[in-house]
Amino acid sequence: MARLKAFTMPKWGIEMAEGTIAEWMVAENAAFTRGTVLTLIETDKITNEVEAEADGRFVRILATAGETYPVGALLAVLSDGGEASAAEIDALVAGFRASDTSFEPEAAAPATAPLALLEGLAISPAALEQAKALGVDLATVQGSGRNGRISAQDVAQAARAPAQPALVGVFPLLPEGPVKATPVARRLALLHEIDLAKITGTGPRGRVRRDDVLAAVANAAPVAVPEPIAAPAVAAPASQAAGAPDVQPMSSMRRTIARRLTQSKQDIPHFYVRRRVRADRLLAHRAATTGDKPSVNDYLIRACALALLEVPAVNIQVHGTDIHRFAQADISVAVATDRGLVTPIVFGADDLSLVQIAATMKALAQKARTGKLRPEEIAGGSFSLSNLGSFGVEQFDAIINPPQGAILAVGTARPEPIDDDGAIRIVPVLNLSLSCDHRAIDGADAGRFMAALARLIEQPGLLA
Repeated sequence: MARLKAFTMPKWGIEMAEGTIAEWMVAENAAFTRGTVLTLIETDKITNEVEAEADGRFVRILATAGETYPVGALLAVLSDGGEASAAEIDALVAGFRASDTSFEPEAAAPATAPLALLEGLAISPAALEQAKALGVDLATVQGSGRNGRISAQDVAQAARAPAQPALVGVFPLLPEGPVKATPVARRLALLHEIDLAKITGTGPRGRVRRDDVLAAVANAAPVAVPEPIAAPAVAAPASQAAGAPDVQPMSSMRRTIARRLTQSKQDIPHFYVRRRVRADRLLAHRAATTGDKPSVNDYLIRACALALLEVPAVNIQVHGTDIHRFAQADISVAVATDRGLVTPIVFGADDLSLVQIAATMKALAQKARTGKLRPEEIAGGSFSLSNLGSFGVEQFDAIINPPQGAILAVGTARPEPIDDDGAIRIVPVLNLSLSCDHRAIDGADAGRFMAALARLIEQPGLLA
């Protein structure tokens, strides 16, 4: 007999409340080995690969790709590889109770819960009473609890009349081949006579997804379908009418961004300190650097880290009525991706050289754009940096990333006149804007930080 257990939505991090099934990587009843990637789960700002802890297979997949489920929700039923009847699987599903931790697939019975032993069976008192009332033969009931314990749900399931199968016809076989594609994509490709080899997949490792096939169907020329399977004409949805907007629900990441930023603006009293800083010397210093040149953003990360050490009142987090002060500068850096904005952290940036910061940011940015950031790489941080200079933005104000106390917004360097020891010169100038949490940071502290930052940027030799 197969050993069954629940496969549930895991919990990564204290704040995680739900996750989205981005894609199932194995099919139902397909055998897999330990270490196989079973599914991709999107959380707030990252996509996690869930690997198999042991050999087995999914005897039933309940969750739908693209849908969002709470932590602890039942996603699928796992088997150790043995055969399981539909009744056994139904019993586990019926008796499942979601856990907010979701790390234990089956809820353990309380240590004090009494067990009634009936001919060697472990059964709860409630289940025993229900079995007597319904006339259920307990010898035929498969317990879904720990160590085969029979629950009231198991008894209720056994009392139901077995459902008669409904014959709906032969399901078309899925085309096989070297192209990586999801099961839904293969079915759609077969239905619409689309060659998967001609479609560029947008999924992980080039995997063809449902939307890729639908896009190919929309772009393909009309195909004559022989009788008797010609489909009737279907009117276009109202949302596709001329001039109508394309309505799309927010992704899990976008909903999280919206929630956090709304909370930040509502709960945090923002104030802003702005300053113009000449950037000609920093640009000249960078141009004179040999080998792989750190980016301007790498210089700014280093400058922010050293300025935070000079003015530790800005290097903080705010937790309710407590202020957490940090001895090292952990800089969260905003990175734009096609799924939204993420902020990986350069930990201990004050102890890193420009070359080390450049290498760290290159690796973090690549992980961010491919959704491979680990939870610990985006959790925490004592300060944030957001640079929109590469988009030609001259100046903007950023929203604080709680629980941090401040964020620096940086625009593009533009030629502007400055006073240079009594002479008017036109040099590249950066427009900086510091957003601060007024509950914990005073205007004087913000001013001192901006002065220290300006000095470091205008004397780039201090950053080496």
